Amino acid sequence: MSGHSKWKNIMHKKEKTDMQRAKVFTKIGKEIAIAVREGGADPTSNTKLRDLIVKAKANNVPNDNIDRIIKKAAGGDGATYESITYEGYGINGVAVIVETATDNRNRTGADIRHYFDKYGGNMGTTGCVSFMFTDKGVIVIESEDIDEDKLTDDVLECGGDDLSNEGEVFEIYTEPGEVSAVAEALSAKGYTYISAEVEKIPSTYVTLTDPEHVTKMRKLLDMLEDNDDVQNVWHNWENEDE
Repeated sequence: MSGHSKWKNIMHKKEKTDMQRAKVFTKIGKEIAIAVREGGADPTSNTKLRDLIVKAKANNVPNDNIDRIIKKAAGGDGATYESITYEGYGINGVAVIVETATDNRNRTGADIRHYFDKYGGNMGTTGCVSFMFTDKGVIVIESEDIDEDKLTDDVLECGGDDLSNEGEVFEIYTEPGEVSAVAEALSAKGYTYISAEVEKIPSTYVTLTDPEHVTKMRKLLDMLEDNDDVQNVWHNWENEDE
């Protein structure tokens, strides 16, 4: 299961400047607004909203901001966002999935296509790369003061499938529909989780060796991540951090 970079992306976001951190707040706010409109404003019954509140707090979004977003979405105020997913290839065939939340699909689609074209890739049609990824529930727990053997036993007892030690954190894997239930069961055992989300795990990976290709791929990912309409970027670039 190792190789994807979701947690590394989260840590990277936490290290960004105040202006960049505000973009993270905006993206999480859109996710919360969509979750409220789709499943209601009560996190007790809306598990997606409950998980997003945990995600927001893990990214240091103030409680007042979270409450304000929920109330605004529940009241039908503010922009109405729709979720649109784009697929394509970065340079040298790196598979890329871009999940967005936008109030203007024409603007967002044009931006995403421009990024792919500018940095040696091409945006494809729906399904062109998604078959290379598997949805998996991923729960992140800080590793400090956690006994790995005990956590492994507890994960299996709570319905989790597997566990990976990523250094500063443990990543716990579940079936997509079980991520909230497993996270709640672990919480009941005294564990505090940082995030609990469904992620896209690639089945195969691409390694880039040409420095020019590496530079272009990094610039593509940076442009996608910095776009206010982009919520998540998934890819199968193996050596991203080298």
